[in-house]
Amino acid sequence: MANDADLETALNGVGPRLRDLRQRREITLTQLSETTGISVSTLSRLESGARKPTLELLLPLARAYQVSLDELVDAPETGDPRVRARPIERHGRTYIPLTRRPGGLQAFKQILPPDAPDCDLEQKTHDGYEWLYVLSGRVRLILGDHDLTLTPGEAAEFDTRLPHLILNPGPEPAEILNLFGPQGERLHVRARSTPR
Repeated sequence: MANDADLETALNGVGPRLRDLRQRREITLTQLSETTGISVSTLSRLESGARKPTLELLLPLARAYQVSLDELVDAPETGDPRVRARPIERHGRTYIPLTRRPGGLQAFKQILPPDAPDCDLEQKTHDGYEWLYVLSGRVRLILGDHDLTLTPGEAAEFDTRLPHLILNPGPEPAEILNLFGPQGERLHVRARSTPR
């Protein structure tokens, strides 16, 4: 069991870790305040050590940074390297985040159930760049005027400002790995050299 001195040392280290985490991710106090609902002054005082960290403050910060509470308070390592991703359900699809850093390049595993024959075929556009790799099943990618069917082992990459739609023509669920860069970061895939 931790003594009072150990507890005080752990609490005193939270502020500098929070400041370092925010600065490394190039997030302003104002942006963090908008994400967490915690005032800029409280965040500033927390980072400087003028305010003691509480669970009510640390939980939204951990959520915003997509890190565990253990990382914020510098809990000892457990030796477990697994990413403990929480699946997100949207419109019947399952998204499993594989990265914990907000902003920048994001990685997801997606599980797509077969789409109904009368599903909405409206293509969407948004800022960013996307790369997907089919693990299992079949994926229908409608990209502008192109209508492609991708099978396991096939990949596609595209600028998401192009009208696009990703569907599962069935009959079984499809699983894909998806990398997405909201600022349009392109993925660089190194090609294997061919023997001479």
